[in-house]
Amino acid sequence: MRGRDYNRQICPNTACVMRRWVTVVIALALSVAALAHPEDEFCTPGDDSIDPELCAALSALDSADGAVQQDSVEVDRGMLSTAILYVSIGTRHILPGGHDHILFVLAIFLASVRLRALLLQVSAFTVAHTATLALAASGVITPSSAVVEPLIALTIGFVALENLFFKDMTRWRPAIVFGFGLIHGMGFAGFFGELGLPPGQFWSALIGFNLGVEVGQLSVLLLAAGLGLLLRRWLDDAEGTRQYRRFVVLPGSALIGLVGFGWVVERLIP
Repeated sequence: MRGRDYNRQICPNTACVMRRWVTVVIALALSVAALAHPEDEFCTPGDDSIDPELCAALSALDSADGAVQQDSVEVDRGMLSTAILYVSIGTRHILPGGHDHILFVLAIFLASVRLRALLLQVSAFTVAHTATLALAASGVITPSSAVVEPLIALTIGFVALENLFFKDMTRWRPAIVFGFGLIHGMGFAGFFGELGLPPGQFWSALIGFNLGVEVGQLSVLLLAAGLGLLLRRWLDDAEGTRQYRRFVVLPGSALIGLVGFGWVVERLIP
């Protein structure tokens, strides 16, 4: 028996399919909302919130002297090793911990039924967040997390809301995504600045971290694209403009938007 026929025996009509997908997406959204931006803990075994070698050195100095000066810490690691380490940290900042950034990327994906539209938006987002990550991490700009975090949540809600009203990518969408990427880059910089960088390793760490962020985002997009293709085939909607939009894009965008606007309120409350 073919898989599509088997699925239709389980859910013989579109109403049944709708209930199944809405249930799954609601469960995922609630899980993401519950985990949004947990507090970072420093020097925790297996945690990426601080450079592990620097953490060990700080702990040793702290136990010896009772007072630590980060400038006095020396970490024996080359530039390449540092870059590779921070690629891993950047990747794991997105997967699994970057819930707001994952939702933003998924909102972009849901709006892009064509590859060209997706590439335009992802490219704009990447260029923008790379620029502000470098500027903020190097101290050229000093954005406040109290302002940046609600704005990041607002970008998620806005893009998801726009998905509900426009079937195709609008002409202004790449420019909007670029502007929102500038805001997300400031969020990446806030996390990067908390890592506790060893002296003389700033640029190798920054480049590695940014590459890791890209690896994480591309992983999310590849997983979403694979699942999207399977769903289009199952729903007999190769173009992604009929059943796929009705049962995947619209409910998915609505729930992402609810989570995003919910985070705006949560992050604005003292």
